[in-house]
Amino acid sequence: MAAPNEAAPAGAAHAWTGPAAALAVEELETELLLEALFQRFGHDFRAYDRAALRRRLVQALRAQGAATLSGLQERVLHDAAAAAVVLRALSVAPGPLFAHPGHAARLRGVLAPALRGWPVPKVWMAECAGVGEAWTLAIVLAEEGVAGRLDIHATLANEELVGEMQDAAIPVAELAAAQERYALAGGAAALASYFEVEDGMARLRPQLRRAITWSQYSLVTDASFNEFQAILCCGALPDFGPLLRQRVLRLFHDSLARFGVLCLDRPLAVTDAHAGTYQAVGGDRPWYKRVG
Repeated sequence: MAAPNEAAPAGAAHAWTGPAAALAVEELETELLLEALFQRFGHDFRAYDRAALRRRLVQALRAQGAATLSGLQERVLHDAAAAAVVLRALSVAPGPLFAHPGHAARLRGVLAPALRGWPVPKVWMAECAGVGEAWTLAIVLAEEGVAGRLDIHATLANEELVGEMQDAAIPVAELAAAQERYALAGGAAALASYFEVEDGMARLRPQLRRAITWSQYSLVTDASFNEFQAILCCGALPDFGPLLRQRVLRLFHDSLARFGVLCLDRPLAVTDAHAGTYQAVGGDRPWYKRVG
């Protein structure tokens, strides 16, 4: 063993320098920041995919003008506004009305027929991409004759975002921009006819808004809270690490009625939780019917 004052071996001084060391430090900073978010605010991103998290954390760094993740962590712990920015950056990004016409068309062709046979069908939009996604669903199902007896539960882990969704409105210009996407999805009306307009802002008509219940819910920590005839979750799952993804698939299985439908971000693998209990429906996104 080297004596206390003996010179370190050649190269030891460079053990924590270079690209590999920088990456190790960044990974450590990431873990500490995620732990801080969990301990301070109760938002658990620790089982998220690291590559997806890094992309979003880079955006938060730029927004806050921080040089390092350690600097960002200090701001998060001592500045509520900075914490809100980071939590938004790590949440599912809101999308516009009829963002994916092919998906909206499958809402007509797959989801609506599956719901018609239920007296009061319940649909869970897990980590919903804002009012754009929820209002798209409500409009499509209204046109398909389902919305009058529909119960949509749109959940988000971020309680601040939930509060904003309750009485949200969008610029009227977004309706004109969404009209073509709506038509591509099979819509035949004027999209604006489903909205009330005031001071340049558009809000979904009350009879459709009443079909949507917004609530705070964490896919990471919370248990099943109801039985649903349909569950839609495409925006959050790509960010989840392997273990968390399996946890969420088990949660969906526990929450989905037999013969209910499930929409995911990618096809189920044979090794996925409860994969054998689903029958593929097909389409531009993976749709399944629970048969077991």
